[in-house]
Amino acid sequence: MKSAVETLNPTRVRLTVEVPFEELKDSLDAAYKKINQQVTVKGFRKGKIPARVIDQRFGRGAVLEEAVNDALPKFYTEAVNEAELSPLGQPEVDITELKDGETLNFTAEVDIRPALEIPDYSGIEVEVDAVEVTDEDIEKSVEQLRERFASTSPVERAAEDGDVVTIDLEAKVDGEVLEDGIANGVSYTIGSGELLDGIDDAVKGLSAGEEATFTSELKGGSAAGKEAEVTVKVTQVAARELPELDDEFAQLASEFDTLEELKADSRKRLTNMKQFDQATQAQERVLEKLLELVEVPVPEKLLEDEINTRKHNLEHHQLAQMGLTLDKYLEIQGKTAEEFETETREAAVKGIKTQFVLDELVKKENLNVNQEELTEHLMRRAASSGMSPDQFAQAVVEGGQVPLLVGEVARGKALAVVVESATVKDTNGEVVDLDDEEETEEAPAEAEATEASDSAEEKTEG
Repeated sequence: MKSAVETLNPTRVRLTVEVPFEELKDSLDAAYKKINQQVTVKGFRKGKIPARVIDQRFGRGAVLEEAVNDALPKFYTEAVNEAELSPLGQPEVDITELKDGETLNFTAEVDIRPALEIPDYSGIEVEVDAVEVTDEDIEKSVEQLRERFASTSPVERAAEDGDVVTIDLEAKVDGEVLEDGIANGVSYTIGSGELLDGIDDAVKGLSAGEEATFTSELKGGSAAGKEAEVTVKVTQVAARELPELDDEFAQLASEFDTLEELKADSRKRLTNMKQFDQATQAQERVLEKLLELVEVPVPEKLLEDEINTRKHNLEHHQLAQMGLTLDKYLEIQGKTAEEFETETREAAVKGIKTQFVLDELVKKENLNVNQEELTEHLMRRAASSGMSPDQFAQAVVEGGQVPLLVGEVARGKALAVVVESATVKDTNGEVVDLDDEEETEEAPAEAEATEASDSAEEKTEG
């Protein structure tokens, strides 16, 4: 077999392959054997029909077609390996010549991973937010904890902001009460924004036994998105009472004996959270700088597939779970369809570029993934998926997704190498040491490239 490669553009090549006919022998034998098992000829036992009889009865062309279909993937793969290509997706194959007993010639056009030059990235500098926890932050954190331990008691007065009211609801659309439009005994905190738009204004000022009617767009149910006339009746008004901020509260709401110890712990937790946010911000900004340094051509077919995948996942999974249509989502976000298309394309381009660049870095830095790293990553992915580690691991293995997970971990390690060599300063001009903060959850580069990895890696080698 002889093959040659013609570069059509930085992300697409055409392979020209010439196969001597004798190299088709195994595929021809397999073709005759397969046809033997599928047909019957009077006077011959099944599976024992001579080749010449098959040629006479069914035509030599049918045999050649079966043999070529069997042989093409093997010769294509040999040509790809010989040229050391990294194909993306299935090739477009064209048989240019097939002469019985002489030769098989074909061409195969396919998208490939572009060859990338990773420049020196040690000079990357980024600025991140400083880690600052104020007394106001501590007070807000303690106040949120205090809210969780609030108690309620019924009162004989009109409802006010912050009160907890027990209400009955009835929703009508076009004058008809909806089958799923009645709810009784609903507990609602005025001002929480957890129910329908307009309900706060409707119930404020009502006492137990009083009702009001207002118009609101339904967020869920059989008439989601439609305007409804909603009648709300208050059956009870209860005032919320917050516990005193003292040592007794600290003992009630935490493992600490004093309020000062509780506040000190809040400061520590908020500091850790802000350090994590700072590390994430550093990784994101270093990644952006890295991508600016590298010229990355993106295969158009891969990009279109990635855009379609992102749209499908958003519309049929994320939004469907929330009972939203794409149009409604865009309305809530205040975006036009054109803006959504542009943002989706930009995100897809960034995801593909991120994967290509970090994969190249993995090779350049000779990074490997050990079992412990893979297991830790699997545990994180399982937690985010809502599955148990065993269930997630089983799904990964059965779906042949282990290489995808290995790639995600390797890309995270590649970004960590770049971040380590970069200069990171906070808004106060202080150099940030991320050593203690890098043992965090999934790196943003992993998350960024993971969205594109299914499209790119599943297309590698077809």
